[in-house]
Amino acid sequence: MKKLASLFLLIFVFSTTAQAQKWGYFNSEFVLSKMPEYQQAQAEFDQLAQGWMEEINAMNEEVERMRSEYRAEEILLTDEMKKERLAAIEEKASAAREEQKKIFGFEGLMFLKRQELIKPVQDQVFEAVEKVCRSKRLQMMIDKSSDGMALVYTDPRHDYTDYVLEQLGLGDPNDVIDNERYQNK
Repeated sequence: MKKLASLFLLIFVFSTTAQAQKWGYFNSEFVLSKMPEYQQAQAEFDQLAQGWMEEINAMNEEVERMRSEYRAEEILLTDEMKKERLAAIEEKASAAREEQKKIFGFEGLMFLKRQELIKPVQDQVFEAVEKVCRSKRLQMMIDKSSDGMALVYTDPRHDYTDYVLEQLGLGDPNDVIDNERYQNK
């Protein structure tokens, strides 16, 4: 799917260049690697992630230790004691899963901390890209880092979202499409 999106992006870029639009590309990974702020944020993030990983591993090891003890003592335990031990093991395992989900799950602590630490640095890069695009009169800038290609900047004059919404009957009747406002930016 990602390769299909990259292919579509390339086709789009080459078709727009035929219309005399200027575009450029840059490598965000290379740029970020040259920024001390990024290196510091990434080091802090890695340290936090390592700590969280160790915490989850310790919880899982405790669950395994409890299971091992239960298996070793199972024949000596009464039915009531077995139920209590199994319930305690399941409770500990459930707590470990919940903690893992809270930290590493979708929009968990790890995601939020990454946003907090890395996003300001990325915002600096995007602002620099926008300034370069405006000074060099580029309509588009593509990031060619190893993650695949992505449009990082597009000249708002070439945004036809409102026209598409209008064509679908979803446009806001009070919204005036005004691409002229972007002409002198």
